Amino acid sequence: MEKIKKILVSQPKPETDKNPYSELAEKHNLKIDFFKFIRIEGVSSKEYRESKVRILDHSAVVFTSKIAIDNFFRICDECRISVPDTMKYFCTSESIALYLQVYIVYRKRKIFFGQKTVQDLIQVIKSKHTSGKILLTLSDVPNESLISAMDEAKIPYSLMTLFSTVSCDLKASVDVYDEEYDMIVLFTPAGVKSLMDNYPDFKQEEIKIAAFGQGTQQAAIEAGLRIDIAAPTPEAPSMTMAIDQFVTEFNKKKR
Repeated sequence: MEKIKKILVSQPKPETDKNPYSELAEKHNLKIDFFKFIRIEGVSSKEYRESKVRILDHSAVVFTSKIAIDNFFRICDECRISVPDTMKYFCTSESIALYLQVYIVYRKRKIFFGQKTVQDLIQVIKSKHTSGKILLTLSDVPNESLISAMDEAKIPYSLMTLFSTVSCDLKASVDVYDEEYDMIVLFTPAGVKSLMDNYPDFKQEEIKIAAFGQGTQQAAIEAGLRIDIAAPTPEAPSMTMAIDQFVTEFNKKKR
């Protein structure tokens, strides 16, 4: 590989032309393609009814993503479940908590959120929820750290799977080998799985792998991939910053 010229980002294309990736492409004369490696499939109302978990048996709900919120209220709508005003909502971050405004009158509900860590959220739950069972919403890939923390804190809860992540057919739209990408950017363990599902005999060779987050990085290592760019770091809190720093140094050596 002479220089890094072509990058595949495993996310949808940004909605606006002016974004960190367009600035990155302009700065380094890169071609950056975007393609979703995974798609979300919500559980059906039939699957909910067949499960043993009932929303109204709980006095509080925990959300770890906006996708979980979307699917929770979709199920409520499809099954004609009227969530009482007394329901408490616990979220892993303020941004997720604020997203509840799409479905409920925020200021009239009991909404709480953690700051940075799972332990922050656990402390909030312990201080604000004194009785009743909590509904912990998640995907088909459980948040093991949160579940372990709930168990350790002896907080009663039920698990409710709201959606699953499914690998997209990459070859139908963008072939990694045919396009000859110099770098593939991964953001989730499910994205790593999708890459390996599509290319079981994937040979990385000179292709650079950028992985965001510890979970993604661990999944990449377990899949036998070499991580060339890891983010976030104190020096590069965003993926675009990490790529910028790497490409600057890498391409400089190739002059």
